[in-house]
Amino acid sequence: MARLIKVGIIGCGGIGTKKHMPALEKVADCEMVAFCDIIEERAIASAKEFGTPDAKVYTDYRELLADPEIEVVHVCTPNRSHSFITVDALEAGKHVMCEKPMAINSAEAKKMLDAAKRTGKKLTIGYQSRFRDDALYMKDEAQAGTFGEIYYAKATALRRRAVPTWGVFLNEYEQGGGPLIDIGTHALDLTLYMMDNYRPKYCVGTTYHKLNGDRNQGNMWGNWDPDAFKVEDSAFGFVVMENGATIVLESSWALNTLDVREAVTTLCGTKAGADMNDGLRINGVRNNRQYVLKPNLTAGGVAFNEGKTSESAAEREERLWIEAVREDKAPVVLPEQAYCVTRILEGIYESARTGEMYRFEND
Repeated sequence: MARLIKVGIIGCGGIGTKKHMPALEKVADCEMVAFCDIIEERAIASAKEFGTPDAKVYTDYRELLADPEIEVVHVCTPNRSHSFITVDALEAGKHVMCEKPMAINSAEAKKMLDAAKRTGKKLTIGYQSRFRDDALYMKDEAQAGTFGEIYYAKATALRRRAVPTWGVFLNEYEQGGGPLIDIGTHALDLTLYMMDNYRPKYCVGTTYHKLNGDRNQGNMWGNWDPDAFKVEDSAFGFVVMENGATIVLESSWALNTLDVREAVTTLCGTKAGADMNDGLRINGVRNNRQYVLKPNLTAGGVAFNEGKTSESAAEREERLWIEAVREDKAPVVLPEQAYCVTRILEGIYESARTGEMYRFEND
């Protein structure tokens, strides 16, 4: 039997109860022993559904962090509180998985990164799109050199009239932004990961509030409150990396488009390219003929799967995270990588605010 990992959950809202807790429940030799939420009833309900029989309930996360039996903490709170809760958890000697995005800005994300280095504790960010079957296959191909030098990519997260109307998604203070920081962050993380390129040079960004006040909405989850919709409805970025590679980032909750795709990437390299437009497609030239390869992703065989073809991306994410803690190895999503994602998002927002190009300073 492997060493038992005891987990504490901070934040018992939708992302905790719909993603983290159900996935953690399926990880062997792992149990959720404490739940914290500022709304006590939510913590109680989560403890009853997912916790051990003696699971503890808190409304103050600092009391949860004082429990020496808890080895791992999952931070599932609104974006604004990611940084200070994560830093406190690391300082308390816990390994931390924080839900995406890493933080509302790069300064707050840097505090998390520095705390992880200072304490020696593991920190990862919840970018579960990396753990999908199509992403795992694409990453294997990228590492094998199939694409050659990837010099152009598109990071896409576009919805048609699908604005989240629950929680604090529309609250700019709590979230730090709208679709760019919410779903665009997944597409950008996926793209940077495939390119293995984390050194941005400059970016240009635009944000729009074109549909916020719309009364004729046709929204997937019912009408949003126009007066509460304070974040952008769409954001777009043009990013140039230090090596000259270009990334175009598209994100929207409510675009009038039929090109609806979320958390996908398109790669163009010197040897081949790939996209996720109709399943995973790899394109190139072989024997002086163009080809398109569509791998069968229902048959297993991806290294991370280890025969577990029925795993969801979230389940695979949680299993590999707990294994990283137990076996003292690096998590798949490194905090330095997530920090770069936050820096680029911030650059796009800042460029949109000023109307000027934003330049990054790299060490």
